[in-house]
Amino acid sequence: MRSGWKLSLVALAAAALSLSIWAQDKDFARIQLSATKIAPNLYTLSGPPGLDPTHSDAAGGRIGVFTGPDGIFMIDSQYPELSDKVLAAVRQISTGPIRFLVNTHIHGDHTGGDAFFAKMGVTIIAREELRDEMLHPRTGNGAPGPAVDPAALPAITYGLGNPVKLHLNGEVIDLIGVRAAHTGGDTIIRFENANVIFIGDFYRDFGYPFIDRGNGGSLQGMLDGCDQLMELAGPDTTLIPGHGDMIKRDKIPPYKAMILGVRAKVQAMIAQGKSQQEAIAANLTAPYDTQVPGGNLTAGNGQTSAERFVMQVYQELKGSPR
Repeated sequence: MRSGWKLSLVALAAAALSLSIWAQDKDFARIQLSATKIAPNLYTLSGPPGLDPTHSDAAGGRIGVFTGPDGIFMIDSQYPELSDKVLAAVRQISTGPIRFLVNTHIHGDHTGGDAFFAKMGVTIIAREELRDEMLHPRTGNGAPGPAVDPAALPAITYGLGNPVKLHLNGEVIDLIGVRAAHTGGDTIIRFENANVIFIGDFYRDFGYPFIDRGNGGSLQGMLDGCDQLMELAGPDTTLIPGHGDMIKRDKIPPYKAMILGVRAKVQAMIAQGKSQQEAIAANLTAPYDTQVPGGNLTAGNGQTSAERFVMQVYQELKGSPR
């Protein structure tokens, strides 16, 4: 298992649209989805490696599929262009009815197929904040984004606080809201009996964290999410990020330490009166670059993921508008 963190190339506007630069250029015909069995009746679906330069493991977000006599429960839905392939991959696992689909966060490589499945009668479940993000789509810099197919809107929503519990196929599934981290509507999904947690994208092992401030993400929320995971996960719990390798909780403390270290360096630059561009040019992530595969690869808008992370931390600490 690799160390470091995986950077997601997120869709820059909300929901069931092919909105990332990568998605606009991708030959979706080349993408085939494969299933990995995690526990009895619990699987992940992911695309092949090598097609997305910022996702070394696969193309698009990882999907969860949980099956049994009570029907199928899905986690995320990938890009809309892949909906038929996602359905076909699910049908290779089970021919039962797909009853529920929960979203870990707003980005199009995780919610793009929601409308497709909703029109099949699948109930979409997500955070209240995610539904609001769909109703008022924003690009990564906070500008208005294209409208979302109304069918994609979650039918059941929830906020922070006690988990939403689903009792399905002999399993207890907890939908647990995370304080605004990667986005403002993040959810982690815990399978209590299988001892598995789907994290979403606020943890990654390729590139530096992405704080989507335009969609409500926050630096402090990422730190809080790390603490929340440490409380929820035991030493043997399987943690499944939206992209990248499956991990155990021992990977979380160094990830949090990296975020805190970069935050301290950026705060010191601000205290010295340095500009955002000066902070970016100072190469503040250098002590961590050897630990973060892909940290100096381009992540969009001509920036590396390291530069983008420093920029986002600077803007949040300065209280800059989203």
